[in-house]
Amino acid sequence: MEIAGWIAAIIMFIVAFIGLIYPIIPSVVFIVGGFLLYGLFASFEEMSWLFWVIQTLFVILLFGADTLANIVGVKKFGGSKAGMWGSTIGLLIGPFVIPVAGILIGPFLGAFLSELLVTRTGVKQSMKTGIGSIVGFFTSVAAKGAVMVLMIGIFVLYVVI
Repeated sequence: MEIAGWIAAIIMFIVAFIGLIYPIIPSVVFIVGGFLLYGLFASFEEMSWLFWVIQTLFVILLFGADTLANIVGVKKFGGSKAGMWGSTIGLLIGPFVIPVAGILIGPFLGAFLSELLVTRTGVKQSMKTGIGSIVGFFTSVAAKGAVMVLMIGIFVLYVVI
């Protein structure tokens, strides 16, 4: 059953990494789901309370990193709260409207249009805010990817060693 646990965990981890570039997939849920499936198929014995405390802190960090990277990216380029909301909405809707390119075009257009229409800034500033949303997205992907690798690494250390 341990092999089935590893297979299930690895599939969940792969889906979690796909969620980095397709944000509608909740990466955190799939990472934790991988831990739980491994425990169900193999054993929870190796995963102590300390393991779960560490992983819970990483889950909180993942949620914070995602939100913070978007806010910092938009703010750094002079965007407003409307730009931040527009970027977030564009990030969620973009991949559905334009399947592959929507992941970048959605946040850009969301931030650009919200700055232009809601805040009524000029085209130049709205463009800067749109670019900031893309920078924030890439920063978020890198930060979340690094945290997810750490989470999986700690999981492997606890289970194998």
